[in-house]
Amino acid sequence: MGSPADAPEQPQIYLISPPSFELGKFPALLARVLDEVDVACVRLDLASRDQDTLSRAGDALREVTMERDVALVISDHQILAERLGLDGVHLTDASKSVRAARKALGPDAIVGCFCGASQHDGMVAGEAGADYVSFGPVGTSGLGDGARAEADLFEWWSKMIEVPVVAEGGLTEDLVRGIAPYTDFFGIGDEIWHAEDPLAALKTLMRAMG
Repeated sequence: MGSPADAPEQPQIYLISPPSFELGKFPALLARVLDEVDVACVRLDLASRDQDTLSRAGDALREVTMERDVALVISDHQILAERLGLDGVHLTDASKSVRAARKALGPDAIVGCFCGASQHDGMVAGEAGADYVSFGPVGTSGLGDGARAEADLFEWWSKMIEVPVVAEGGLTEDLVRGIAPYTDFFGIGDEIWHAEDPLAALKTLMRAMG
């Protein structure tokens, strides 16, 4: 344990890929970010449902993350997670598929779950075996049904529930500063990939974590 023992650890970075990217460019950009910043996990989160597109993207990112010993999960496509040898799956249907995914992927795979702003869905997901629960959007974002995950949800979760929690969606420096004491991970994606220098944008958000 650190000193003082009750000081919360700084949240870790959980990177989320853009919804579409060029295979000739993005893996190199991701590699640059991972070489500069300590990242706990990367999520392949493409909008495409084309199996070939997803498979090629998964293969390309797996090369980058495996070299750097960073976990790689894919949104929803459990079968592709197995086929491509990824570390797990991030489910976006609240808690509905957690048990089935855990059974299919086994005890060592990462099974995470996006639960919008629903404390109840988060608790159900945790009880069903999720390794982490993700709440969002924290700020203005197209995630979920538009209901925002407020700071008090993360504060309650950090006090009451042991399952790690991710804060994602519409993050700003002020929002990061407010939620940093209560979240285990920040899910960061669009906030940096649209910037001229994604690495600099990420470091700016990281400074707000304290």
